[in-house]
This record gives sequence, C-alpha cells and structure tokens, in this order.
Amino acid sequence: LGFWGALREVFPATREQRCWFHKIAGVLGAMPRSAHPGAKKALAEIWNAEDRRYALDAVRAFEATYGAKFAKAVSKITDDLDELLEFYDYPAEHWQHLRTTNPIESTFATVRHRTKITKGPGSRAAGLAMAFKLIEAAQDRWRAVNGPHLVALVRTGATFTDGQLVERPDDHHQPEAA
Repeated sequence: LGFWGALREVFPATREQRCWFHKIAGVLGAMPRSAHPGAKKALAEIWNAEDRRYALDAVRAFEATYGAKFAKAVSKITDDLDELLEFYDYPAEHWQHLRTTNPIESTFATVRHRTKITKGPGSRAAGLAMAFKLIEAAQDRWRAVNGPHLVALVRTGATFTDGQLVERPDDHHQPEAA
C-alpha cells in the first residue's frame, strides 16, 4: 500500500492494476469451502476472458450466481472492477505479467528471507547494499517480459483496447493493413 501511495504522489496519472491472485484469495475467504470450486472457475472466467466485454459478462454471471448468498464476496470483485480489468488497456502480450503482483513479491521474497535470517541488516546502508546484491543475483532467473518491443509503445502512451494497439484513438475498431 505504501508503494501505491508513493506512486500516486510522484506520478499522479498512474493507473492501478489490482492483483488477481490476492483478490481471488480474498473472495474465497468470504465464502464457505463448499463454494470454492465453482467460484474459482467463475473467477477464472473473468480474468481469463478474451476481452473486457467477455470479462464484464463473466462478472455479471458471477454476481447472479453468488450475489444472493455471498454478497460480501461478490462486492470484493464489483467494488474494484475497474482496477481488476485495467490490464485490458495494455498489450495482450503483457496481460500475464500485469494480472498479478507475484513477480514483484517473488523478487523481494529473497531479500525478506535473508533479512529475517540475519535478524536485520544492521544499518540502512548495509540493508540497501544487501537488497541490491540479492536482487542483482536474482535477476538472472527472472522470466523475460512477453512482447518486449511493445514496452516502448506503452511508455509513450500508445492506446490499447482489449490488448490491441489502436492506430487512431478516434477509430477504435479499424482493421490493421495487411
């Protein structure tokens, strides 16, 4: 949460993507275990949908199926829907990376583990040096981003709709020239 607060302060136009892994855990935590298999499948229909329209249809189906009995669980999805579906505004190749914060958490898990084992870094400078060296060593095992050539387009503010580059933002559904 501190990360998002700092990001909003420095980059106020930053858009937020909620982590589906953690959201699913929260939704399931608000439901009895007997409802988990069906709910997991329904939630997968949302976050695995081919585009925003299908995802919204899946949300409505989830709400219709579980809303009467598990309103709190359903509200965990419906209250954060814009942030949960934000990834549709980026290249489809990047969706896998954007839907979850696990890659970020995995990066810092090594640092957290080592800090706990050594009972703290001692000083701020030692902590920064240790974190830097651990992350530097871990980066050799990181998975590359899908569609790395699209990162530059995203950084320059290119518009994507349902994972596809919009050549002219005023013409959302123009087919690409062959």
